[in-house]
Amino acid sequence: MDDDILLLRRASGRAEMMASYELPTGRIHFGEQPDEAMARIIYEYLGVQAGSVKLTDAVTFTDLQNASKQGNLFIIYEVELSNRQVSTTNERYNAYKWVKNTETGVVALEEATLMVLRILSSKQQIDHSIPEHASDNIATANAATIYVDGGSRGNPGPSGVGYYIIAADGTFLKSGGSFLGFSTSRLAEYYALKEGVKQALDLGLKKVRFVSDSLMLVSQMNGLYKVKNSDLFQVHTDVVELLGQLDSYNIIHVPREQNAKADAEVNKIIDIHIRKTK
Repeated sequence: MDDDILLLRRASGRAEMMASYELPTGRIHFGEQPDEAMARIIYEYLGVQAGSVKLTDAVTFTDLQNASKQGNLFIIYEVELSNRQVSTTNERYNAYKWVKNTETGVVALEEATLMVLRILSSKQQIDHSIPEHASDNIATANAATIYVDGGSRGNPGPSGVGYYIIAADGTFLKSGGSFLGFSTSRLAEYYALKEGVKQALDLGLKKVRFVSDSLMLVSQMNGLYKVKNSDLFQVHTDVVELLGQLDSYNIIHVPREQNAKADAEVNKIIDIHIRKTK
């Protein structure tokens, strides 16, 4: 069922870890997007393909039991599996079980998994107490969609932004991009969103759904993460001010392959600049 939770038991490690179950976890490799890492982890450890990977939340907490008070950040995804019969014949896991959200209390859970599930459960209870139209504080029905993307060759290196705009009725409105100069990918992602908002205002769009494949950007704009990089402060402020001129908006994350048209605009802009410089 859609609300089932897959829990796994470690095949090795400390005795207390091997006696408990945890959510599927893993590390992000250099150059990977978090959603790509999640799909890879599912396939490597469980032997099944991830049909879809949807960002659910980002959870942070500090382990006060640890002498170093280690900070933890978990990027949480809801994953649709191609097969419920997963394989645990690998070096990481040796058993699994499917449970309902209401049944997790009767399972011995690893500490971080227990903390994450408790936080998500408490947030769901809060969300359910808020009227649906107020949960996002915005209305996005009949909204235009603007795909935005920023990229940097070399990071830092030659950078550009791209956008692809679709009207509320699904018709194509406009696409394009601009060259930024020498920049980082994170700064380019913000300038891409800024350009997307400016395009919306120029076109007279008042209800807009912005789409990006940058988890960092989407999470910071939605308040999941704080903006801590000084190079982002001013452009973040600029974007917030521009968004305030819209009647309503939301900003959502998608996998990179679902943002291909905006990405193509970025690469086209950077390629043109590189050809000119040669």
